[in-house]
Amino acid sequence: MAPSCPFIYIVRKDADVYSQILRKLFNESHGIFVGLQRIEEELTGKSRKAQLVRVSKNYRSVIRACMEEMHQVAVAAKDTASGRQFSSQVSILSAMELIWNLCEILFIEVAPAGPLLLHLLDWVRLHVCEVDSLSADVLGSENPSKHDGFWNLVTVLVLQGRLDEARQMLSKEADANPPSAGMCRILGDLMRTMPILSPGNTQTLTELELKWQHWREECERHLQDSTFAASPRLESLCKIMMGDEATLLEHKELLSNWYHFLVTRLLYSNPTVKPIDLHFYAQSSLNMFLGGESSPEPLDNILMAAFEFDIHQVIKECSIALSNWWFVAHLTDLLDHCRLLQSHNLYFGSNMREFLLLEYASGLFAHHSLWQLGVDYFDYCPELGRVSLELHIERIPLNTEQKALKVLRICEQRQMTEQVRSICKILAMKAVRNNRLGSALSWSIRAKDAAFATLVSDRFLRDYCERGCFSDLDLIDNLGPAMMLSDRLTFLGKYREFHRLYGEKRFGDAASLLLSLMTSQIAPRSFWMTLLTDALPLLEQKQVIFSAEQTYELMRCLEDLASGRPGCGEPDAQRLQDDDIETTKVEMLRLALARNLAQAIIREGSLEGS
Repeated sequence: MAPSCPFIYIVRKDADVYSQILRKLFNESHGIFVGLQRIEEELTGKSRKAQLVRVSKNYRSVIRACMEEMHQVAVAAKDTASGRQFSSQVSILSAMELIWNLCEILFIEVAPAGPLLLHLLDWVRLHVCEVDSLSADVLGSENPSKHDGFWNLVTVLVLQGRLDEARQMLSKEADANPPSAGMCRILGDLMRTMPILSPGNTQTLTELELKWQHWREECERHLQDSTFAASPRLESLCKIMMGDEATLLEHKELLSNWYHFLVTRLLYSNPTVKPIDLHFYAQSSLNMFLGGESSPEPLDNILMAAFEFDIHQVIKECSIALSNWWFVAHLTDLLDHCRLLQSHNLYFGSNMREFLLLEYASGLFAHHSLWQLGVDYFDYCPELGRVSLELHIERIPLNTEQKALKVLRICEQRQMTEQVRSICKILAMKAVRNNRLGSALSWSIRAKDAAFATLVSDRFLRDYCERGCFSDLDLIDNLGPAMMLSDRLTFLGKYREFHRLYGEKRFGDAASLLLSLMTSQIAPRSFWMTLLTDALPLLEQKQVIFSAEQTYELMRCLEDLASGRPGCGEPDAQRLQDDDIETTKVEMLRLALARNLAQAIIREGSLEGS
């Protein structure tokens, strides 16, 4: 007796497919996905890795483009609720690109010690980009060194390893504050001489470590000599370059997150870190940065799993944290092409790549147009893709004939015979309900459905009896071999041919065809009276068209119809006996047939005599 709920909530399987901007993400990434599947056979050796990295960057560029567009929409939003919603999507897209970029460095690039840190620095610089707006503010002021954010800017530049830019800023401080010029020059020299393994550099890691150790000792000596004692800010910068963890943690606000702290810490304490050691540094950096004050967020757990090189955990955590399957499906597919997931099969009949692609494609089928993308994802799932496609394609609402033709073309290209037949039947039924008999017949022929073709043919014949003419003549005239699908369809085609021959005044051919339709039992008995009535004008012609033998056949058919033999099995004979009009027709036909028989016998006798 509880009060009923006044609302109905529509639950959608994947709400993200209805976002206009995210639809661009789905559309653009579909092309990248299909391209990757097609070039798989061509990928070999060194070119394979380069191609896969290029594909990964393409995916990231699509994410970034959508993120920028979403940000613009969020800024332009008129109400705060939608603005918050768009800003939330921006954060999610940003996190997706952050994770993907890290996976690209660790799993696809597989950067070794040395170049690894360079990649990680680029990663942090790309994703911690507040420094650029701060730099614009400071440099845009009249006196940059006096700007409130000047030292914050210099510190962030050092934290991100952008030492050339930091030196330029220090030179402005030196110009504006002569007493500190000497300290600025010394610190600038330390920044300039810091050894970094550049991409084109040929020096070995051992040489780099030796140079770096020597450089670090020089930094330490300056601190011990109190070179920067007169300027706490410069001294703090030197301590950062020494990799002093306490000093780094003092700048938590500027670091903004633990992975920025991790990369800065590695840059100034272990620039040649090996991939295998990353997770030790990552875990300790996370613990130090959070300091027990808060627990890790889902994003922290995902990044930590990546630093631990636990691909499956990355995918699992992303599947839980993200609102749709797009990210995990495409990342897993790419990692599978890198041959990193071959050993991981699931116990329910498919591997991880295929399972995630199937889930993503299923979500696309919930949308009125994106389902077309889902077809290709099913195509590239060798185990369960076809079965899933068959199940999903049958559920697509065929709202328009154009959409139905698209679905039909997809099914025909994949030899999905049952689905083709089912769709054609549905469309044929719709056409019959709308009294579009030509379209209905066309769909039933395409479905190769003999029973339905018979039904539609009967409707055509019934319409002819009522109106005295055929509709959709072009279709009936061009049935060709399709008329053999059912006897009734054959009869319809041949009966239309009889009318065409009669119209062309080819009376002999028309008479032979009419007789063959009756004697071959192809014509329904209910239609015999119509056929015999059609024979009347031929029987009344001045010249004899039906031979004596043909006339006898017509007489037999008439008497069969009139007498209502049990073998007929239809109620038409009884109806004929009771109907005066039909009786009159029968008498007229008997008279015409008798007259024609007499003329035919005379004509044939005279021909024999001559």
